[in-house]
Order: sequence, then C-alpha cells, then structure tokens
Amino acid sequence: MQHEARGNAEGPGPRSGELTVPMAWLYAEYIADELLRTGDLMPPTSFEYRAGRDALALTIFLSDSRGELSGIRVVTQLETWLSLTAYDQPWQDWVRGRMALLSEDAEATGESVPDLELAELAWRWLQETELLAPDLDAVPGGGPVPGDEEGPKVWTPAWRLGLPLGHLAIHLF
Repeated sequence: MQHEARGNAEGPGPRSGELTVPMAWLYAEYIADELLRTGDLMPPTSFEYRAGRDALALTIFLSDSRGELSGIRVVTQLETWLSLTAYDQPWQDWVRGRMALLSEDAEATGESVPDLELAELAWRWLQETELLAPDLDAVPGGGPVPGDEEGPKVWTPAWRLGLPLGHLAIHLF
C-alpha cells in the first residue's frame, strides 16, 4: 500500500512540511496484530506478543515488493509469509537484504520514507532486545531440571522468539 500523494504546483508528492502517513507499515502491523490476536497465543500486552507482531509486520511489509498489499491479497499472501517465517529459513538475512534494498532506493530518490523508518525501528528492537524464553535449541529428551517445571530458559534476541510465534499464528489463522 503506497502513501497517499497529492499533487501541487511543484508536481506530485507531499507538500513541503506536510506529514506523510506510513500507511504500508501501519497496515502490515495491523495484519500482524490481527493474525496474533486470532491465534490467541500470548497476551497482547506481553513483550513476546510484541516480538511476534514486529516479526510478522516486518515479514508482511518487506514481502510487499510492489506496494500492492491490500485486504483482498492478504489471504493469498499467507503461504508466502509461512515460507518466509519457517524454521529452516534464514529470515534475519532476508530482512537485512530487503532493508538494505529499500534503504538504497530511498537514498537514490532522496525522499524520507516513514514506512522504512518504522520498519528499521522494529528491526532494531527485535535484534537488540533479549527476552527470557524457553531454550528453543535444547536437546530433545534432556528433560527439565528438577524443580523447574518449565524447562531451561535462555536470553534470546526478540526476533528468535517472535518469528516462530508469528509462524504459528499464521498456521492458526
């Protein structure tokens, strides 16, 4: 979904000093939020939920290469998002590559892209924030430590927790 641009005497685009609404990012975030709420996997006020929402929003936003994300196409994109968020995929490398391409495009045009700025903030939060979570790489059959009912926990980057949460939410949708 592209920004709404209004024509003026200087040509198309926002007028000087006019606010450009980051509709593509906000829409991606809305879709991610709806997928997670439908799955009812985590309380919406938790950091884990935020990690899942941001990981899904990034996936949705960055996979929309033609700026055509619309309500009707959401259902057709679910398989794409599932494949991008699958466990065996290098999601973080894909995000870095897509962000770099979008940044290069923005630099080439010399325009501020508020959607990209919000996506960069989400990506930075997902990389820099660590959450205490079940050890997703624990040896199967190792069993929990006596007295620890939830099993081993480790500090992990938010994206490593949010990505499988988002993937599961898509499945449950």
